[in-house]
Amino acid sequence: MTESKRETERKYEPSSAGVAGLPDLTGAGPVASVTAAGPEELDAVYHDTPDLRLARSSATLRRRTGGADAGWHLKLPLTGDTREEVRAPLSDEVPDALRELLLSRTRGAGLRPVMRVRSTRAVRHLRDADGALLAEVSLDEVRADSLLPGGGRAEWREVEVELADGVGGGLLDTLEKKLRKKGIVPADSPSKFVRALRETGAAAEVTRTRATAPGSPGSYVLAYLEEQVAALVALDPAARRELPDGVHRMRVTCRRLRSCLRSYRSVLDRRVTDPVRAELKWLAGELGVERDQEVLRERLSAGLAGLPGDLVLGPAAARLRVWEVSRDQESRTHTREALTSDRYLRLLDALDGLLGEPPLRGRAAGKPARTMGRAVLKEYDRLAGRMEQALALPPGPARDVALHQARKAAKKVRYAAEVARPVLGKPVKRLGKRAKAVQQLLGDHQDAVVAQEALRELAVAAHAAGETAFTWGVLHGQERARAGAREAELPSVWRAASDPALRAGLAH
Repeated sequence: MTESKRETERKYEPSSAGVAGLPDLTGAGPVASVTAAGPEELDAVYHDTPDLRLARSSATLRRRTGGADAGWHLKLPLTGDTREEVRAPLSDEVPDALRELLLSRTRGAGLRPVMRVRSTRAVRHLRDADGALLAEVSLDEVRADSLLPGGGRAEWREVEVELADGVGGGLLDTLEKKLRKKGIVPADSPSKFVRALRETGAAAEVTRTRATAPGSPGSYVLAYLEEQVAALVALDPAARRELPDGVHRMRVTCRRLRSCLRSYRSVLDRRVTDPVRAELKWLAGELGVERDQEVLRERLSAGLAGLPGDLVLGPAAARLRVWEVSRDQESRTHTREALTSDRYLRLLDALDGLLGEPPLRGRAAGKPARTMGRAVLKEYDRLAGRMEQALALPPGPARDVALHQARKAAKKVRYAAEVARPVLGKPVKRLGKRAKAVQQLLGDHQDAVVAQEALRELAVAAHAAGETAFTWGVLHGQERARAGAREAELPSVWRAASDPALRAGLAH
Protein backbone atom coordinates (compact mmCIF):
# COMPACT_ATOMS: atom_id res chain seq x y z
CA MET A 1 0.00 0.00 0.00
CA THR A 2 1.26 3.48 -0.88
CA GLU A 3 0.11 7.01 -0.19
CA SER A 4 1.24 10.22 -1.82
CA LYS A 5 1.41 13.92 -1.12
CA ARG A 6 2.80 16.99 -2.79
CA GLU A 7 5.53 18.88 -1.01
CA THR A 8 6.71 22.37 -1.83
CA GLU A 9 10.10 23.23 -0.39
CA ARG A 10 13.39 25.03 -0.92
CA LYS A 11 16.83 24.17 0.38
CA TYR A 12 19.44 26.63 1.61
CA GLU A 13 22.90 26.58 3.07
CA PRO A 14 24.42 29.00 5.56
CA SER A 15 27.38 30.88 4.14
CA SER A 16 30.68 30.81 5.97
CA ALA A 17 29.69 34.04 7.66
CA GLY A 18 26.11 32.91 8.25
CA VAL A 19 24.24 32.41 11.47
CA ALA A 20 24.97 29.46 13.70
CA GLY A 21 21.33 28.38 13.90
CA LEU A 22 17.90 29.21 12.56
CA PRO A 23 16.89 32.88 12.52
CA ASP A 24 13.68 34.10 14.11
CA LEU A 25 11.15 34.39 11.30
CA THR A 26 8.36 35.92 13.38
CA GLY A 27 6.78 38.74 11.42
CA ALA A 28 7.80 37.44 8.01
CA GLY A 29 4.56 37.84 6.08
CA PRO A 30 1.73 36.06 7.91
CA VAL A 31 4.07 34.32 10.39
CA ALA A 32 2.82 35.28 13.88
CA SER A 33 4.68 32.74 15.99
CA VAL A 34 7.52 30.24 15.83
CA THR A 35 7.61 27.09 17.96
CA ALA A 36 10.39 24.55 18.36
CA ALA A 37 10.07 20.82 17.69
CA GLY A 38 12.62 18.06 17.71
CA PRO A 39 15.49 17.52 17.53
CA GLU A 40 15.24 14.48 15.27
CA GLU A 41 17.78 11.88 14.19
CA LEU A 42 17.11 10.75 10.62
CA ASP A 43 18.88 7.90 8.83
CA ALA A 44 18.20 7.49 5.11
CA VAL A 45 19.64 4.95 2.70
CA TYR A 46 19.16 5.99 -0.92
CA HIS A 47 18.68 3.34 -3.58
CA ASP A 48 19.46 3.64 -7.27
CA THR A 49 20.70 1.59 -10.20
CA PRO A 50 24.48 1.07 -10.43
CA ASP A 51 24.65 3.77 -13.12
CA LEU A 52 22.40 6.16 -11.13
CA ARG A 53 19.46 6.29 -13.51
CA LEU A 54 17.11 7.72 -10.88
CA ALA A 55 19.41 10.59 -9.98
CA ARG A 56 19.85 11.42 -13.67
CA SER A 57 16.09 11.70 -14.09
CA SER A 58 15.62 13.83 -10.93
CA ALA A 59 13.94 11.07 -8.93
CA THR A 60 15.04 9.75 -5.53
CA LEU A 61 14.19 6.62 -3.59
CA ARG A 62 15.13 6.25 0.06
CA ARG A 63 14.49 4.02 3.05
CA ARG A 64 14.38 6.28 6.08
CA THR A 65 14.16 5.59 9.78
CA GLY A 66 13.64 8.17 12.48
CA GLY A 67 11.16 11.03 12.44
CA ALA A 68 7.40 10.87 12.10
CA ASP A 69 7.36 9.51 8.55
CA ALA A 70 9.73 6.53 8.66
CA GLY A 71 9.38 4.27 5.65
CA TRP A 72 10.13 4.21 1.93
CA HIS A 73 9.92 7.56 0.13
CA LEU A 74 9.87 7.96 -3.64
CA LYS A 75 10.19 11.59 -4.74
CA LEU A 76 9.20 12.55 -8.27
CA PRO A 77 9.71 16.01 -9.83
CA LEU A 78 6.71 18.13 -10.72
CA THR A 79 7.15 21.85 -11.39
CA GLY A 80 9.10 24.60 -9.68
CA ASP A 81 9.61 23.93 -5.97
CA THR A 82 7.03 21.15 -5.86
CA ARG A 83 7.60 17.41 -5.87
CA GLU A 84 5.37 14.42 -5.30
CA GLU A 85 6.34 12.05 -2.53
CA VAL A 86 4.98 8.51 -2.69
CA ARG A 87 5.33 6.66 0.61
CA ALA A 88 5.28 2.99 1.50
CA PRO A 89 5.62 1.27 4.90
CA LEU A 90 9.06 0.38 6.23
CA SER A 91 10.36 -2.96 4.96
CA ASP A 92 13.70 -4.59 4.21
CA GLU A 93 13.30 -4.65 0.42
CA VAL A 94 12.17 -2.03 -2.08
CA PRO A 95 8.36 -2.32 -2.22
CA ASP A 96 7.07 -3.74 -5.49
CA ALA A 97 4.64 -0.84 -5.87
CA LEU A 98 7.49 1.69 -5.85
CA ARG A 99 9.68 -0.48 -8.07
CA GLU A 100 6.90 -0.50 -10.67
CA LEU A 101 6.53 3.29 -10.55
CA LEU A 102 10.23 3.58 -11.40
CA LEU A 103 10.19 1.16 -14.32
CA SER A 104 10.32 3.87 -17.01
CA ARG A 105 13.51 5.13 -15.37
CA THR A 106 15.22 1.89 -14.34
CA ARG A 107 14.14 -0.13 -17.44
CA GLY A 108 14.24 -3.18 -15.18
CA ALA A 109 17.78 -2.63 -13.86
CA GLY A 110 18.28 -3.65 -10.26
CA LEU A 111 18.09 -1.16 -7.39
CA ARG A 112 20.76 -1.18 -4.70
CA PRO A 113 21.87 1.02 -1.78
CA VAL A 114 24.18 3.74 -3.09
CA MET A 115 24.27 6.38 -0.36
CA ARG A 116 23.63 6.68 3.38
CA VAL A 117 22.64 10.13 4.61
CA ARG A 118 22.21 10.81 8.32
CA SER A 119 20.86 14.10 9.64
CA THR A 120 20.47 15.68 13.03
CA ARG A 121 17.51 18.00 12.55
CA ALA A 122 16.36 21.02 14.56
CA VAL A 123 12.83 22.02 13.58
CA ARG A 124 10.81 25.23 13.82
CA HIS A 125 7.09 25.45 13.07
CA LEU A 126 5.83 28.72 11.62
CA ARG A 127 2.20 29.54 12.49
CA ASP A 128 -0.24 32.29 11.62
CA ALA A 129 -2.29 34.39 14.04
CA ASP A 130 -4.87 31.60 14.38
CA GLY A 131 -2.22 29.01 15.21
CA ALA A 132 -2.47 27.23 11.84
CA LEU A 133 0.76 25.72 10.53
CA LEU A 134 2.25 27.66 7.62
CA ALA A 135 5.62 26.04 7.13
CA GLU A 136 8.33 23.96 8.74
CA VAL A 137 11.89 25.25 8.81
CA SER A 138 14.65 22.86 9.74
CA LEU A 139 18.40 23.04 10.20
CA ASP A 140 20.14 19.77 9.34
CA GLU A 141 23.62 18.66 10.27
CA VAL A 142 24.24 16.19 7.46
CA ARG A 143 26.73 13.27 7.16
CA ALA A 144 26.77 11.41 3.86
CA ASP A 145 28.63 8.14 3.21
CA SER A 146 28.83 6.77 -0.31
CA LEU A 147 28.08 3.06 -0.67
CA LEU A 148 29.50 2.99 -4.20
CA PRO A 149 32.95 1.60 -4.98
CA GLY A 150 35.59 4.19 -4.17
CA GLY A 151 33.03 6.58 -2.72
CA GLY A 152 33.91 8.99 0.08
CA ARG A 153 32.27 10.90 2.88
CA ALA A 154 30.90 14.45 3.11
CA GLU A 155 29.45 16.71 5.78
CA TRP A 156 27.51 19.96 5.51
CA ARG A 157 24.80 22.07 7.10
CA GLU A 158 21.51 22.70 5.36
CA VAL A 159 18.34 24.70 5.94
CA GLU A 160 15.08 23.39 4.52
CA VAL A 161 11.80 25.30 4.27
CA GLU A 162 8.70 23.22 3.51
CA LEU A 163 5.24 24.70 3.17
CA ALA A 164 2.26 23.17 4.93
CA ASP A 165 -0.52 21.76 2.77
CA GLY A 166 -2.60 24.44 1.09
CA VAL A 167 -0.19 27.31 1.72
CA GLY A 168 0.61 29.45 -1.33
CA GLY A 169 4.11 29.47 -2.78
CA GLY A 170 4.46 33.22 -2.24
CA LEU A 171 5.38 32.56 1.39
CA LEU A 172 8.60 30.92 0.22
CA ASP A 173 9.69 34.18 -1.43
CA THR A 174 8.87 36.13 1.72
CA LEU A 175 10.86 33.78 3.92
CA GLU A 176 13.77 33.67 1.50
CA LYS A 177 14.27 37.43 1.71
CA LYS A 178 14.70 37.18 5.48
CA LEU A 179 16.95 34.13 5.26
CA ARG A 180 19.25 35.85 2.78
CA LYS A 181 19.68 38.75 5.15
CA LYS A 182 20.99 36.27 7.70
CA GLY A 183 23.53 34.78 5.32
CA ILE A 184 21.46 31.75 4.38
CA VAL A 185 21.59 31.37 0.60
CA PRO A 186 19.82 29.00 -1.84
CA ALA A 187 21.53 25.62 -2.18
CA ASP A 188 22.88 24.64 -5.58
CA SER A 189 21.58 21.06 -5.27
CA PRO A 190 17.89 20.11 -5.43
CA SER A 191 18.22 17.33 -2.83
CA LYS A 192 20.53 15.89 -0.21
CA PHE A 193 21.08 12.88 -2.43
CA VAL A 194 22.33 14.89 -5.40
CA ARG A 195 24.63 16.91 -3.19
CA ALA A 196 25.92 13.77 -1.51
CA LEU A 197 26.70 12.22 -4.88
CA ARG A 198 28.65 15.28 -5.93
CA GLU A 199 30.57 15.78 -2.71
CA THR A 200 31.47 12.11 -2.28
CA GLY A 201 32.82 11.87 -5.83
CA ALA A 202 29.91 10.04 -7.49
CA ALA A 203 28.25 12.86 -9.44
CA ALA A 204 25.24 11.80 -11.47
CA GLU A 205 25.18 14.63 -13.98
CA VAL A 206 25.35 13.50 -17.60
CA THR A 207 25.91 15.95 -20.41
CA ARG A 208 24.77 14.73 -23.80
CA THR A 209 27.22 15.69 -26.53
CA ARG A 210 25.35 17.68 -29.16
CA ALA A 211 25.67 16.18 -32.60
CA THR A 212 24.60 19.42 -34.27
CA ALA A 213 25.67 23.04 -34.08
CA PRO A 214 23.55 25.39 -31.95
CA GLY A 215 20.89 27.15 -34.00
CA SER A 216 20.76 24.47 -36.69
CA PRO A 217 17.57 22.60 -37.67
CA GLY A 218 19.00 19.45 -36.11
CA SER A 219 19.56 21.16 -32.78
CA TYR A 220 15.95 22.38 -32.60
CA VAL A 221 14.49 19.01 -33.55
CA LEU A 222 16.67 17.12 -31.08
CA ALA A 223 15.88 19.59 -28.28
CA TYR A 224 12.16 19.03 -28.87
CA LEU A 225 12.59 15.26 -28.93
CA GLU A 226 14.60 15.35 -25.70
CA GLU A 227 11.86 17.35 -24.01
CA GLN A 228 9.15 14.92 -25.12
CA VAL A 229 11.11 11.79 -24.22
CA ALA A 230 11.70 13.21 -20.73
CA ALA A 231 7.98 13.96 -20.46
CA LEU A 232 7.09 10.40 -21.52
CA VAL A 233 9.30 8.95 -18.79
CA ALA A 234 8.04 11.39 -16.16
CA LEU A 235 4.35 10.75 -16.95
CA ASP A 236 4.66 6.99 -16.61
CA PRO A 237 4.01 6.86 -12.82
CA ALA A 238 0.89 9.02 -13.15
CA ALA A 239 -0.49 6.78 -15.89
CA ARG A 240 0.15 3.64 -13.82
CA ARG A 241 -1.72 5.09 -10.85
CA GLU A 242 -4.61 6.32 -13.00
CA LEU A 243 -4.11 9.92 -11.87
CA PRO A 244 -6.29 12.51 -13.63
CA ASP A 245 -5.06 13.16 -17.16
CA GLY A 246 -2.02 10.89 -16.69
CA VAL A 247 -2.90 8.48 -19.50
CA HIS A 248 -4.13 11.30 -21.72
CA ARG A 249 -0.95 13.37 -21.37
CA MET A 250 1.23 10.34 -21.95
CA ARG A 251 -0.70 9.49 -25.10
CA VAL A 252 -0.38 13.07 -26.37
CA THR A 253 3.36 12.90 -25.75
CA CYS A 254 3.55 9.77 -27.93
CA ARG A 255 1.73 11.67 -30.66
CA ARG A 256 4.07 14.64 -30.40
CA LEU A 257 7.07 12.36 -30.76
CA ARG A 258 5.56 10.53 -33.72
CA SER A 259 4.64 13.75 -35.47
CA CYS A 260 8.07 15.27 -34.96
CA LEU A 261 9.78 12.20 -36.41
CA ARG A 262 7.39 12.26 -39.37
CA SER A 263 7.40 15.99 -40.10
CA TYR A 264 11.17 16.39 -39.90
CA ARG A 265 12.26 13.50 -42.08
CA SER A 266 14.48 15.95 -43.90
CA VAL A 267 16.47 16.24 -40.65
CA LEU A 268 16.39 12.65 -39.34
CA ASP A 269 16.73 9.53 -41.49
CA ARG A 270 13.39 7.75 -41.66
CA ARG A 271 15.07 4.37 -42.08
CA VAL A 272 15.95 4.71 -38.40
CA THR A 273 13.00 6.74 -37.17
CA ASP A 274 10.13 4.88 -38.90
CA PRO A 275 10.48 1.75 -36.69
CA VAL A 276 10.43 4.00 -33.63
CA ARG A 277 7.34 5.78 -34.96
CA ALA A 278 5.63 2.43 -35.39
CA GLU A 279 6.28 1.53 -31.76
CA LEU A 280 5.05 4.94 -30.59
CA LYS A 281 1.86 4.33 -32.57
CA TRP A 282 1.45 1.00 -30.78
CA LEU A 283 1.90 2.58 -27.35
CA ALA A 284 -0.46 5.46 -28.13
CA GLY A 285 -3.03 2.92 -29.32
CA GLU A 286 -2.81 0.91 -26.10
CA LEU A 287 -3.11 4.05 -23.99
CA GLY A 288 -5.90 5.29 -26.22
CA VAL A 289 -8.23 2.46 -25.23
CA GLU A 290 -8.42 3.86 -21.69
CA ARG A 291 -8.44 7.50 -22.71
CA ASP A 292 -11.17 7.05 -25.33
CA GLN A 293 -13.29 5.18 -22.81
CA GLU A 294 -12.75 7.96 -20.26
CA VAL A 295 -13.91 10.62 -22.73
CA LEU A 296 -16.92 8.56 -23.80
CA ARG A 297 -17.90 7.78 -20.20
CA GLU A 298 -17.83 11.45 -19.23
CA ARG A 299 -19.84 12.44 -22.30
CA LEU A 300 -22.58 9.85 -21.81
CA SER A 301 -22.81 10.50 -18.06
CA ALA A 302 -23.13 14.25 -18.64
CA GLY A 303 -25.74 13.70 -21.33
CA LEU A 304 -27.86 11.47 -19.11
CA ALA A 305 -27.53 13.81 -16.13
CA GLY A 306 -28.60 16.75 -18.28
CA LEU A 307 -31.91 15.22 -19.37
CA PRO A 308 -35.16 16.35 -17.73
CA GLY A 309 -36.56 13.69 -15.40
CA ASP A 310 -39.54 12.94 -17.62
CA LEU A 311 -37.17 11.85 -20.42
CA VAL A 312 -35.30 9.32 -18.29
CA LEU A 313 -37.34 6.13 -18.46
CA GLY A 314 -36.37 2.77 -17.05
CA PRO A 315 -33.15 1.89 -15.20
CA ALA A 316 -31.01 4.02 -17.52
CA ALA A 317 -28.52 5.17 -14.86
CA ALA A 318 -27.96 1.61 -13.62
CA ARG A 319 -27.46 0.27 -17.15
CA LEU A 320 -24.96 3.00 -17.96
CA ARG A 321 -23.05 2.25 -14.77
CA VAL A 322 -22.81 -1.47 -15.57
CA TRP A 323 -21.63 -0.62 -19.08
CA GLU A 324 -19.01 1.78 -17.70
CA VAL A 325 -17.59 -0.68 -15.17
CA SER A 326 -17.17 -3.46 -17.72
CA ARG A 327 -15.55 -1.18 -20.30
CA ASP A 328 -13.35 0.63 -17.75
CA GLN A 329 -11.83 -2.60 -16.50
CA GLU A 330 -10.99 -3.71 -20.02
CA SER A 331 -9.38 -0.38 -20.91
CA ARG A 332 -7.27 -0.25 -17.74
CA THR A 333 -6.01 -3.74 -18.45
CA HIS A 334 -4.71 -2.50 -21.81
CA THR A 335 -2.77 0.28 -20.10
CA ARG A 336 -1.27 -1.91 -17.37
CA GLU A 337 -0.21 -4.62 -19.79
CA ALA A 338 1.39 -2.11 -22.15
CA LEU A 339 3.37 -0.32 -19.43
CA THR A 340 4.68 -3.56 -17.92
CA SER A 341 5.70 -5.11 -21.24
CA ASP A 342 9.21 -5.64 -22.55
CA ARG A 343 8.08 -3.99 -25.76
CA TYR A 344 7.49 -0.72 -23.91
CA LEU A 345 10.91 -0.83 -22.26
CA ARG A 346 12.55 -1.52 -25.62
CA LEU A 347 10.77 1.55 -27.02
CA LEU A 348 12.18 3.74 -24.24
CA ASP A 349 15.65 2.36 -24.91
CA ALA A 350 15.20 3.03 -28.65
CA LEU A 351 14.26 6.64 -27.94
CA ASP A 352 17.37 7.06 -25.79
CA GLY A 353 19.45 5.52 -28.57
CA LEU A 354 17.92 7.88 -31.11
CA LEU A 355 18.92 10.87 -29.01
CA GLY A 356 22.35 9.46 -28.22
CA GLU A 357 23.23 8.76 -31.87
CA PRO A 358 20.77 10.77 -33.98
CA PRO A 359 20.54 9.68 -37.64
CA LEU A 360 21.09 13.16 -39.01
CA ARG A 361 20.61 14.02 -42.66
CA GLY A 362 22.20 16.84 -44.64
CA ARG A 363 19.49 19.38 -43.88
CA ALA A 364 20.11 19.00 -40.16
CA ALA A 365 22.90 21.54 -40.66
CA GLY A 366 21.00 23.75 -43.13
CA LYS A 367 19.16 27.02 -42.74
CA PRO A 368 16.68 26.54 -39.87
CA ALA A 369 13.94 28.88 -41.11
CA ARG A 370 13.90 27.34 -44.56
CA THR A 371 14.12 23.70 -43.45
CA MET A 372 11.56 23.98 -40.68
CA GLY A 373 9.22 26.22 -42.61
CA ARG A 374 9.07 23.65 -45.41
CA ALA A 375 8.33 20.88 -42.93
CA VAL A 376 5.39 22.77 -41.43
CA LEU A 377 4.02 23.71 -44.85
CA LYS A 378 4.10 20.10 -46.00
CA GLU A 379 1.88 19.12 -43.09
CA TYR A 380 -0.34 22.13 -43.74
CA ASP A 381 -0.78 21.14 -47.38
CA ARG A 382 -1.70 17.59 -46.33
CA LEU A 383 -4.34 19.04 -44.02
CA ALA A 384 -5.70 21.18 -46.85
CA GLY A 385 -6.01 18.11 -49.04
CA ARG A 386 -7.83 16.18 -46.32
CA MET A 387 -10.21 19.05 -45.72
CA GLU A 388 -10.98 19.47 -49.41
CA GLN A 389 -11.77 15.77 -49.68
CA ALA A 390 -13.99 15.73 -46.58
CA LEU A 391 -15.96 18.86 -47.43
CA ALA A 392 -16.70 17.50 -50.91
CA LEU A 393 -18.50 14.46 -49.46
CA PRO A 394 -22.20 14.41 -48.51
CA PRO A 395 -23.06 13.94 -44.83
CA GLY A 396 -22.81 10.32 -43.74
CA PRO A 397 -20.37 7.64 -42.58
CA ALA A 398 -17.85 8.29 -45.38
CA ARG A 399 -17.68 11.96 -44.51
CA ASP A 400 -17.33 11.14 -40.80
CA VAL A 401 -14.28 9.04 -41.59
CA ALA A 402 -12.80 11.74 -43.81
CA LEU A 403 -13.31 14.39 -41.12
CA HIS A 404 -11.59 12.15 -38.59
CA GLN A 405 -8.60 11.88 -40.93
CA ALA A 406 -8.58 15.66 -41.31
CA ARG A 407 -8.54 15.99 -37.53
CA LYS A 408 -5.41 13.85 -37.37
CA ALA A 409 -3.80 16.00 -40.06
CA ALA A 410 -4.60 19.14 -38.05
CA LYS A 411 -2.79 17.65 -35.05
CA LYS A 412 0.29 17.03 -37.17
CA VAL A 413 0.29 20.69 -38.25
CA ARG A 414 0.09 21.77 -34.60
CA TYR A 415 2.94 19.57 -33.48
CA ALA A 416 5.17 20.47 -36.43
CA ALA A 417 4.52 24.12 -35.58
CA GLU A 418 5.52 23.52 -31.95
CA VAL A 419 8.93 22.26 -33.03
CA ALA A 420 9.46 25.23 -35.33
CA ARG A 421 8.23 27.93 -32.96
CA PRO A 422 11.70 28.89 -31.61
CA VAL A 423 12.78 29.55 -35.21
CA LEU A 424 9.68 30.92 -36.97
CA GLY A 425 8.05 32.74 -34.07
CA LYS A 426 4.65 34.44 -34.39
CA PRO A 427 3.73 33.28 -37.93
CA VAL A 428 3.99 29.60 -37.04
CA LYS A 429 2.34 30.22 -33.68
CA ARG A 430 -0.67 31.74 -35.45
CA LEU A 431 -0.85 28.82 -37.84
CA GLY A 432 -0.69 26.35 -34.96
CA LYS A 433 -3.49 28.19 -33.17
CA ARG A 434 -5.76 28.04 -36.23
CA ALA A 435 -4.96 24.36 -36.75
CA LYS A 436 -5.85 23.72 -33.11
CA ALA A 437 -9.26 25.33 -33.63
CA VAL A 438 -9.90 22.97 -36.56
CA GLN A 439 -8.70 20.00 -34.52
CA GLN A 440 -10.91 20.82 -31.54
CA LEU A 441 -14.03 21.28 -33.65
CA LEU A 442 -13.40 18.02 -35.49
CA GLY A 443 -12.61 16.35 -32.17
CA ASP A 444 -16.03 17.23 -30.80
CA HIS A 445 -17.56 15.98 -34.04
CA GLN A 446 -15.73 12.65 -33.73
CA ASP A 447 -16.73 12.30 -30.08
CA ALA A 448 -20.36 12.78 -31.10
CA VAL A 449 -20.03 10.11 -33.81
CA VAL A 450 -18.49 7.62 -31.35
CA ALA A 451 -21.14 8.45 -28.74
CA GLN A 452 -23.90 7.66 -31.24
CA GLU A 453 -22.44 4.19 -31.77
CA ALA A 454 -22.23 3.55 -28.02
CA LEU A 455 -25.78 4.80 -27.44
CA ARG A 456 -27.09 2.48 -30.13
CA GLU A 457 -25.38 -0.44 -28.35
CA LEU A 458 -26.97 0.59 -25.06
CA ALA A 459 -30.38 0.87 -26.70
CA VAL A 460 -30.09 -2.61 -28.22
CA ALA A 461 -29.01 -4.09 -24.87
CA ALA A 462 -31.86 -2.36 -23.06
CA HIS A 463 -34.41 -3.60 -25.57
CA ALA A 464 -33.07 -7.17 -25.31
CA ALA A 465 -33.49 -6.99 -21.52
CA GLY A 466 -37.10 -5.89 -21.82
CA GLU A 467 -36.37 -2.28 -20.91
CA THR A 468 -37.46 0.81 -22.80
CA ALA A 469 -34.82 2.24 -25.16
CA PHE A 470 -36.50 5.66 -25.24
CA THR A 471 -33.85 7.51 -23.20
CA TRP A 472 -30.99 6.16 -25.30
CA GLY A 473 -32.83 7.29 -28.42
CA VAL A 474 -33.17 10.82 -27.03
CA LEU A 475 -29.46 10.97 -26.27
CA HIS A 476 -28.65 9.53 -29.70
CA GLY A 477 -30.66 12.30 -31.31
CA GLN A 478 -28.83 14.93 -29.28
CA GLU A 479 -25.45 13.60 -30.35
CA ARG A 480 -26.50 13.47 -33.99
CA ALA A 481 -27.61 17.10 -33.78
CA ARG A 482 -24.32 18.03 -32.11
CA ALA A 483 -22.33 16.38 -34.88
CA GLY A 484 -24.40 18.23 -37.47
CA ALA A 485 -23.79 21.54 -35.72
CA ARG A 486 -20.04 20.99 -35.78
CA GLU A 487 -20.18 20.21 -39.49
CA ALA A 488 -22.10 23.44 -40.06
CA GLU A 489 -19.41 25.42 -38.23
CA LEU A 490 -16.52 23.77 -40.05
CA PRO A 491 -16.40 25.86 -43.28
CA SER A 492 -15.93 29.14 -41.38
CA VAL A 493 -13.33 27.67 -39.04
CA TRP A 494 -11.44 26.22 -41.97
CA ARG A 495 -11.53 29.51 -43.86
CA ALA A 496 -9.72 31.15 -40.95
CA ALA A 497 -7.14 28.36 -40.88
CA SER A 498 -6.62 28.43 -44.65
CA ASP A 499 -5.99 32.17 -44.86
CA PRO A 500 -3.25 32.57 -47.54
CA ALA A 501 -1.49 35.08 -45.30
CA LEU A 502 -0.76 32.32 -42.80
CA ARG A 503 0.97 30.23 -45.41
CA ALA A 504 2.85 33.18 -46.85
CA GLY A 505 4.31 33.93 -43.45
CA LEU A 506 6.15 30.58 -43.48
CA ALA A 507 7.42 30.59 -47.05
CA HIS A 508 11.19 31.02 -47.34
